[in-house]
Amino acid sequence: MLSELDQILSSGETALSHAASLQALEDARLLFLSKKGALASITERFKEVPKDQKPLFGKKLNEVKSRLETLWETRKGELEDAALESSVDATLPGRPVPRGSLHPLTQTLYRITDIFARMGFSLAEGPDIETEFNNFDALNTPSDHPARNEKDTFFVDLPGHPTEGKLLLRSQTSPVQIRVMKNSKPPLRIICPGRCYRRDEIDATHAASFHQVEGLVVSEGIGLADLKGTLEFFFKELLGDKTQIRFRPHFFPFTEPSFEVDVSTPLLAAKGKTWLEIMGCGMVDPAVFAAVGYDAERYTGYAFGMGVERLAMTLQGVPDLRHYEQNDLRFLSQFAG
Repeated sequence: MLSELDQILSSGETALSHAASLQALEDARLLFLSKKGALASITERFKEVPKDQKPLFGKKLNEVKSRLETLWETRKGELEDAALESSVDATLPGRPVPRGSLHPLTQTLYRITDIFARMGFSLAEGPDIETEFNNFDALNTPSDHPARNEKDTFFVDLPGHPTEGKLLLRSQTSPVQIRVMKNSKPPLRIICPGRCYRRDEIDATHAASFHQVEGLVVSEGIGLADLKGTLEFFFKELLGDKTQIRFRPHFFPFTEPSFEVDVSTPLLAAKGKTWLEIMGCGMVDPAVFAAVGYDAERYTGYAFGMGVERLAMTLQGVPDLRHYEQNDLRFLSQFAG
């Protein structure tokens, strides 16, 4: 019976390895490996094998079965690959692979940070969930200020959090400035980009989540002229050499004096506008320096903050900031670099 196994192995190898089609391969499988095939038939005769030869016969039977099954699987894979290749029309043009690109807001943010990096500003980042002290108290924002109302700010509750006082989703990136000043000594020259959160009504120019870039410079002898020169250079680099800026007196709790900044640029003139309010700025209030342990008699500084979405809308001619969050490829692909 061992010779019969050798014969089955030899015939099976020939039939399986030389099968020219999937149907021929299936016929060979049925002939040798099915429940009614040659191997099944000889297995049923196992009881006829002399007792002393049964271990050898059983080992040989398993080897033959394993060999034929391996040949069947290998040949099946080869025939399926060949069938797939034959079904492909090599003369058809290839399908284009879509090219990815940075989001238009990310493109604008990179342009902003690149300009400030060339002016010697370092990048500083902080958490989205902030303490009430960093977001309001240290920034000289009084307890009765409207921004501290739950109608304007997203307060959060983290059970077991070790920090005393309320936690909130930061309403500005100014807390990053506080964190840096609490852990570093002047001179400082930083920008703080990041996402902010406010309970604003969502419309074409407002969103509950948006991006800011804020800046802070602290050293000895820093004055308003330094602030204005920095912003003039920045906006000319970002919006073009013909861009003009103007300061309008305003109020912010954390700067004194404080200003709103308007820009005038050919990009706006093409839309029939002359000036656009673009950001806030001012000289750092001494109360802020006191909150972080700085000597207000020795150091002065300036701070500014701008919305990335508003700048992107100006640069890219987008009328509604909601387009940036809708993930519509028809819109986003217009700005693919």
